[in-house]
Amino acid sequence: MAGKFEPYEYDSRHVYNTARPVGYDDEDVFGHEEGHDIRYKTLSWGMVAVLMIAEIVSNGMLSLPSSLAVVGMVPGLILIVFLGIFATYTSWLLVKFKMNHPEVHTMGDAGNILFGPIGRELLAFGTVVFAIFATGGQLLAGQIALASLSDNKLCTMLYTGIFAIPTLACSFPRTFDKLSWLSIASVCSIIVAGIVGMVGAGLYPEPNREVDIVRTTTFYDAFISVTNPVFSYAGHFMFFILVSEMRRPQDAMKAAYTLQATATTFYAVFAAVTYAYLGRAVASPSFTSLQPKWQKAAYGLALPNFLLAGSLYAHTASKLVFVRVFRHSKHLHSHTALGWGVWAALVVVMNGAAFVLAVGVPIFNYLIGIAASLFAAWFTYGIAGFFWLHDEYHYGDGRPGWGRHWFQTTLCIATIAVGAFICIAGMYVTVRAIVDAYASGELAAPFAC
Repeated sequence: MAGKFEPYEYDSRHVYNTARPVGYDDEDVFGHEEGHDIRYKTLSWGMVAVLMIAEIVSNGMLSLPSSLAVVGMVPGLILIVFLGIFATYTSWLLVKFKMNHPEVHTMGDAGNILFGPIGRELLAFGTVVFAIFATGGQLLAGQIALASLSDNKLCTMLYTGIFAIPTLACSFPRTFDKLSWLSIASVCSIIVAGIVGMVGAGLYPEPNREVDIVRTTTFYDAFISVTNPVFSYAGHFMFFILVSEMRRPQDAMKAAYTLQATATTFYAVFAAVTYAYLGRAVASPSFTSLQPKWQKAAYGLALPNFLLAGSLYAHTASKLVFVRVFRHSKHLHSHTALGWGVWAALVVVMNGAAFVLAVGVPIFNYLIGIAASLFAAWFTYGIAGFFWLHDEYHYGDGRPGWGRHWFQTTLCIATIAVGAFICIAGMYVTVRAIVDAYASGELAAPFAC
């Protein structure tokens, strides 16, 4: 399928310019940035990869060993590797769509192209909701880490509030390049924390551990456990926003390949080693199953990652609304009082909403599962199939093109079907889990310690 834009252009001095595709800046959300105070398109593909890894490889990986405990070592590892390959494929579909549609800044913009105004509002709403819930999830991870480090001496709500303050502060920069260098420390922190966690499990294994190669279980238990690896790859909702801030958007797949190779390898090794030493008794998050000193070391090292990942999510939610309001206006690229005032208000609102939900809603962890099922299942997997089918139809040969590229067409239809299955099944098991939690009386009161 031919793209809308030629790969390179000559600049005004007739010098061959490999930075931007022909016509891209004319339609790109940030346009031509020469002479502007605030420039967004500054990221290299390496920095985008670091930002993606910092966002995706985070507290979600700590639930992977418990997933292996439910389904067994071999099925669990096969699933992790398969999902990594699948996420790489859907990343490729998203990047191709972005290159054909420079004006796409968020999933909402993509929804407008695919489904019209209703699609735009629905996918934009889903992006903001999922980003806020993901921010809240990182706040809870920070709460658990701080509680572990201080031996639970304070009310848990206070730990969440303490962690929310630096998360809010790190959300304030207007451009991702201001966060990219912090992301390097974030990536190092979660990788080192994972290594420390594996060492701690190896030095102090569960003496009576049971490790299953394959384990038979019910559909409900199996699927509720595999949602952990499924949604550990749920970062695609940020792809369009990140690629929009790249100097060379055509290098986006280099970042995606780096992300998926790093995430899949680390997920598989961490899950397998931790489960092998701790067995079925491994908790979620898995650091909680370690000996106290190793638990504290692992959580302490992971704190920078939890903080920055939460900031990236809150930044993403804020930027979606900010660009939607000020697109093509001077407030997007200039240091205006209105622009900075609206940006600051959005950052505070997004972080505030995440905090209130995290501490005030007893079923918040389950709501994260619902949000992931409703939106992340589509953002990461299903909707990518629509992207290729749409562009092949409009910029290729229409329906005959679908027939000629039958294998790719089949893959895209399968991608849509997988997204639908994850969405429906994820909703079912999460709602059932909420019902069971209420029946057992395990839910705490709102804003409880």
